[in-house]
Amino acid sequence: PACKPKGGSAGASGEKKTLTVFTWADYLSEKAKESFEKAHNCTVVVDTFDSNEAMLAKLESGASGYDVLVPSSYAVQALKRKGMVQPLDHSKIPNLKNVDAKYLTKALDPKMEFSVPYMMAPTCLCYLASKVSNPENSWAMLDRADLKGRITMLDDMREVLGAALKFLGHSLNSTDPAQLAAATEVARRWAKNIAKFENEQYKTGIASGEFHLVQGYAGDLIQASEENDDMRIFVPQEGTAFSCDDLCIPKGAKEVDLAYAFINHVTYASIAAENMEWIGYRAPNTAAYGSLSEDFRGSEVLFPPDDLFAKCEPIDDLGDRLPLWTAEWDKVKKP
Repeated sequence: PACKPKGGSAGASGEKKTLTVFTWADYLSEKAKESFEKAHNCTVVVDTFDSNEAMLAKLESGASGYDVLVPSSYAVQALKRKGMVQPLDHSKIPNLKNVDAKYLTKALDPKMEFSVPYMMAPTCLCYLASKVSNPENSWAMLDRADLKGRITMLDDMREVLGAALKFLGHSLNSTDPAQLAAATEVARRWAKNIAKFENEQYKTGIASGEFHLVQGYAGDLIQASEENDDMRIFVPQEGTAFSCDDLCIPKGAKEVDLAYAFINHVTYASIAAENMEWIGYRAPNTAAYGSLSEDFRGSEVLFPPDDLFAKCEPIDDLGDRLPLWTAEWDKVKKP
């Protein structure tokens, strides 16, 4: 097998241990799960959340019993600030050598002190080629009067104001009041042009032709485009947010050694490559890139050119600056 247990995974009498992973739905291939269970004589139990906020709320309310968490990077920062995750012992994760060094230059935890990157994907725009004439690879598409009422944007403060900030040439994590006010004006203009803000229906809505232009997550759009070859997905030239979900170990985890083994397991090149193709996201794992299918590796959405990737940023935790953003978002949602 690709990895052998180093002992300590199964109890002295050989009974199976259980590793409990708290993650997003459909975020671990069956093959990756089963190969780990076999190699470590254990059972992996997956519990899911549908937003970082829901995950944080559950943990803050005292939920325990989790050994591995898979939050987005900014949520890892919040967990770290609250003292809820353990610092990592790199000697127990030899496959860290596979992690993409270019990605780490942009990561919120570049030294992987508390987290290891798992999967990442940019926020994109997607249009129907048969319905949209003269497209341009820009957030300016959201201003198109001919598409009025046929556009959706994510119902997410960080994504909408973040896109407006990038459109204006600023960081999508800006807390500068003047920059935020200018971004709010852009977002209010977009809000008048779109059908709605929402996070789920855009996938089926664009595939069915109900919407002609949507803002959405690369993995979701790539999956939807498998049913509709009229869809064109792109990363706007001004740059965008990319979300990265990370592996970390909560304070109070029962199966710490098994948690380390799991993080190491999904960071093997072969496992990461198989997992990537199954999920439809990119693992920042240089060693895995060579094992990917030509189609997947050739995706400019998941693997944007260097000059475009340089303009992309992870969403960072706003900390005590959050109310500044919330006030601006209220102006967009209640014009």
